[in-house]
Amino acid sequence: MKKLGIALGAMLILGISTWQYKLEILVTMAPKFIALVQPVGPNKPVPWQKGPDVAEVPIEDRPPNIVLILTDDLGFNDISLYNGGAADGNLQTPHIDAIAGDGVRFDNGYSANAVCSPSRATIMTGRYSTRFGFEFTPFPKVGATIFQWVPQPDDGRPASEYDMEALDRLPAMDDQGMPASEITLAEMLKEVGYYTAHIGKWHLGEGKGFNAHAQGFDDSLGMAGMYYLPPDHPDAVNAKRENNGIENMVWATGRYAAWHNNGELFEPKGYLTDYYTDEAIKVIENNKNRPFFLYLAHWGVHNPIQATRADYDKFSDIDDHMLRTYAAMIHAVDRSVGRITSALEDNGLADNTIVIFTSDNGGASYIGLKDVNKPYRGWKLTHFEGGTHVPFIMKWPARIPAGTTNTTPIHHVDLYRTIAMATGGQIPTDRVIDGTDLMPIVNHGTKPDRPLFWKEGHQQTVQYQGWKLIRTGKPNNQWLFDLNTDPTEQTNLADSVPEKMAELTALLDGHAAQQAAPLWPSIFNSPVMIDKHDGETYQPGDEVIYWPN
Repeated sequence: MKKLGIALGAMLILGISTWQYKLEILVTMAPKFIALVQPVGPNKPVPWQKGPDVAEVPIEDRPPNIVLILTDDLGFNDISLYNGGAADGNLQTPHIDAIAGDGVRFDNGYSANAVCSPSRATIMTGRYSTRFGFEFTPFPKVGATIFQWVPQPDDGRPASEYDMEALDRLPAMDDQGMPASEITLAEMLKEVGYYTAHIGKWHLGEGKGFNAHAQGFDDSLGMAGMYYLPPDHPDAVNAKRENNGIENMVWATGRYAAWHNNGELFEPKGYLTDYYTDEAIKVIENNKNRPFFLYLAHWGVHNPIQATRADYDKFSDIDDHMLRTYAAMIHAVDRSVGRITSALEDNGLADNTIVIFTSDNGGASYIGLKDVNKPYRGWKLTHFEGGTHVPFIMKWPARIPAGTTNTTPIHHVDLYRTIAMATGGQIPTDRVIDGTDLMPIVNHGTKPDRPLFWKEGHQQTVQYQGWKLIRTGKPNNQWLFDLNTDPTEQTNLADSVPEKMAELTALLDGHAAQQAAPLWPSIFNSPVMIDKHDGETYQPGDEVIYWPN
């Protein structure tokens, strides 16, 4: 990673001094520089560990297997279970929906943050990631440079702001990661005899003991690039928005690459979502005779928006190219879920395996699709419901009645304690573990009386007893909603219910005071329109919230 940063830095200097059109040159030259410094070898078999050929204990007498499927940027409306599916019903997700049919759908499930890395850190530790300073997503200095080169929209919307002094203090990417002192789900489960495997995105650090293999996973097939297929692959269908900072950064620096246990880079085999699924099935088959924890962290449906030609062709009734490609990506994720659950059935593991499906945050504004989080306001990067109210479903046929619906607000922070209680894992006693066990909520209707929190720089939120307070330092604003009567956050009550404002402000202040200082600084504030996606025209009076990172 360090060599890659040096190469990109040299390229940027060259571009600044020599070329007028820096962004165009970056997009053209970045892949060549990256390939030169970090070559990617041909695909090779992953040497997954293998359990015993014969089970010592029957599956029904063993602790449950755990399969945690985490999608990336999947909006609440992207699956048909909740709101009709992407493209207003043109896309159905029967395999994802079937998890709920065999178990429980949480209608008020929340991600731990409105952006990927802090959510993942919370899931892995059962702690608000701000308790150990993991407040912002790891970000390369070169990314800020690319963002600054992107032309600002000419519709009058507020511009991004950069803190150059903070940028100077930003550590190298190898030094940004979840502290090794945290006890991950994988480390906890290894202590009680589980084999642990990670596949896909990690995004909690790659260097100095931060990577998945160093954080408790026996095997890690990690995502080392951002392409689902090489853009020029004959089976690839690409959809890209021009003049968008995140889009340009992803397409300019993307690679088609994987690694096993952070070893040498090699090409995946086929479309990334399908490749991860193929390998996940191998993990299941290799370890069917012992307890295992499979963390399948799909890159889908994060940009770059890429689908296979075969999947794209299935949605010929969708005219919009971006939406059609996006729908094909969701279809691939749904196919993956179906293949995973079939593998569990085929190997006699389904009844005593806990399958959890959720998303790291809501759908993103910058892909330019309007209904991904319907009916909720807001997007990824914002604490409005669209940014944090996510698909959240679970099944454990041995313990959860099929077809259960639960409306209690639950949170990614709950997964750690739930899994620990189900498996006999030891919950650390030397630190705060924030979550609660979901099983009493599901099976006995328990409704924990607790506030839920979200914190990322100046954007801070608390939800308690159906009331929700969002406050930001930029703009200096507060929104108070009664989700009991206004679940889509239409009416801001901040100026009309002072006693509730005081109660939630005190809760939020108390929580903030208990959190650690950020491990690295926020370097920019990027505006996000709350009620329009990034491709729509800004009008004076449109509400904007700034994402700090």
